[in-house]
Formats: sequence, structure tokens, C-alpha cells
Amino acid sequence: MKYYIISGEASGDLHASNLMKGLKRNDEQAQFRGWGGDMMREAGCEIVRHYKDTAIMGFLTVLKNLGKIKENIRLCCKDITEWQPDVLILVDYAGFNLRVAKFAKSAGFTVFYYISPKLWAWNTGRVKKIKKYVDRMYVIFPFEKEFYQKYNYPVDYEGNPLVDAIALRPHQAERFSEFITCYQLPDKPIIALLAGSRSQELKHVLPKMLCMTRHFPDYQFIIAGAPSMTEEDYEPYLKGMNVPVIYGQTYRLLKQSRAALVTSGTATLETAILKTPQVVCYSGEGGAFSYLLFKLFVKVRYISLVNLIMGQEVVKELLMQQLNKKNIKKELQQILPEGPVRQKMLKNYEELNRRLGEPGASERFARQIVKDLRFILGKK
Repeated sequence: MKYYIISGEASGDLHASNLMKGLKRNDEQAQFRGWGGDMMREAGCEIVRHYKDTAIMGFLTVLKNLGKIKENIRLCCKDITEWQPDVLILVDYAGFNLRVAKFAKSAGFTVFYYISPKLWAWNTGRVKKIKKYVDRMYVIFPFEKEFYQKYNYPVDYEGNPLVDAIALRPHQAERFSEFITCYQLPDKPIIALLAGSRSQELKHVLPKMLCMTRHFPDYQFIIAGAPSMTEEDYEPYLKGMNVPVIYGQTYRLLKQSRAALVTSGTATLETAILKTPQVVCYSGEGGAFSYLLFKLFVKVRYISLVNLIMGQEVVKELLMQQLNKKNIKKELQQILPEGPVRQKMLKNYEELNRRLGEPGASERFARQIVKDLRFILGKK
């Protein structure tokens, strides 16, 4: 069958690529086309538009780019119509994907959603659109099943695909000495910097992270290079600084790090699964005004997936104007040394991993998607 897949960021690219591998095992003649990134391309998807050219974040930035967003949606809908897929599989990325879903459903296409938009966080009204435009929803957090039950909308939960990606990662038995030898690094404990996969995140978050280098001279800081970024993207922030960027080895870097500063998103959960203490960092255009908008519209107490899944503050979240030198320094000083704060976080990580379940979610989701699609097409 023909699968048209749309993901709009690095995490969606990762999950979509692993789903594609499972789909091919359950549908040997599967064909893929869509919007995504390098990992989807490597898995066999013909990429129409790379997410690095479409990713836009933040209230004000979205408003400034409405024309560009509308044009991308128009191009996407046109491409779907021309390719005539058996199913459209949307991966998170709500602002874009729900508009495409509306078009696709009205045009008679079958619409599946893999990895629910975070409707529970700030726009529960979008559930009506999900019910109207999406034939099947596949969620990756246990609390999402309960959320959709409130709206009488059945969803499928098969576990969390991040567990798969991390369980299958290479270099799992690597020692710290081997890691620093491989990358010719000094023999000093590491603080990893995960500054996001969008240019706006680098602009607003990375400089604040880098301020910590002068306050922790006994540690080395290393940036986990995002797959959508190049050396030219990081270069303006690193002038006069001895901070290396390592690409394509985020899990490997996190595992060898004493702690991490992590931009909110999937990376917070990846860091927790790998049991690296962290501080969650989020900032964007607009400062205090954007923070006010956030407080007005966001319906959950936390923004990090770690805290949302656990229902409590497991990791510290520094948002907007809270993300400053004083606060970052204070939080790092609490989690770097052995002590009650670090040990409590690690203990909570153990419970988090238990709740996420066993590996194999990507394969289970793929099997269910093929089964559901064959049933729907059979009915037609």
C-alpha cells in the first residue's frame, strides 16, 4: 500500500522512520512519500520537503510566518492529491497536520494520526477536529488514552517508541574512557547541551546554556548536534569558546554525561530514559509577554514530558524569563554532585521507565496500523 507520512521535527522524523521499518515488515510492498527528515529518507521515504525548511515554533514566530505556513499546506495538499496514497499518516505537528487532515478527509483519503498532538496541554477544543477528520489515533503516553476517553474517542496505545530507539542504540557498553578517547576529549566530566532542532531554539536557548561554561570549569560542555543543523548554525554562538559539537551521537553523549541542559520536547524524555539528571530549558521570542500567553492558554502544570507522565516535578523547568544565568547555575549545582536532589531524580527516572513499558512499540503500532488500514480499505 501507499503511505504518505508527515512529520515536522527531529523527534517525528525518528519515530516515523522506525514506524516505516515496522510497516515494511508487515507490508512488503509498502511505498512511502511525505514530509520529514533524513531518517525517514534513509528508511525509504521520498521526501517532498525537509522539516528544517518548515519547522516554526513560538506564538509570535508562527504569527509572523502565517503566509509561509499556508503556502506549505497548499503544496502538501496538492502533492497528496497527485500521489493518491492509501493512507495519510500524520506524526504530531498539530498546527500543520490538522489542517492537512481536514483537506484529506474531505477529499476522501483515509487519515491516521501517529503520536497525538498535545491537545491536553493547551487546546482541548481540537479534539472535535480529531474526531471529525482522523479515522484512527495512535497515542504513545498512557495518560493520553484516559484523556481521549473523556471525549468518547477510542485510541490505540502500544507503548512508547522512544523505548525502542534507545534500547536498540549502539555503544551501549561503552565506558567513559572509550568515549573521550574516541572524540579526543579531556578527562573531565561532561555536561551535555541539547539546544533543540530549530534555529529559533538555538537563538533563544543556546547562549544561556553556554553562559555556564565559566561557572563550572571542572566540567566540559558538549553540544549534541541536531540532525537539522550544520556547523554554520552553531558557529555564531561558539566564537572564542572551546565547546565541541558532536553530531548523530546524542544517546551516546547523554549516557556519558554527568548532567544535561535540555530544551523542552522529546529530548527531555530521552534524557530521562537514559537516566541522566537534567534541567529543562525553554525560551523564545517575546520574553515575559510570551510567558503570559503561555500561562493563559496552557492547561497543564508542566511542559516536560517527564513531569507530565509522572504527574509531579521530577525535573526542574526553567521557562522564558526564568531561564537565566542565576537559575541555571543553581539547578546544575544541585544535580551534579551526589546528594538527595540527584538521587531523588534518578529514583523517579526508574519509575518513569517502568510506566513507559517494554521495547517493541514501533513494531506493535505498525502491525496495528496495517491491520486497521486493510480493514478500512476492505470496507470500501
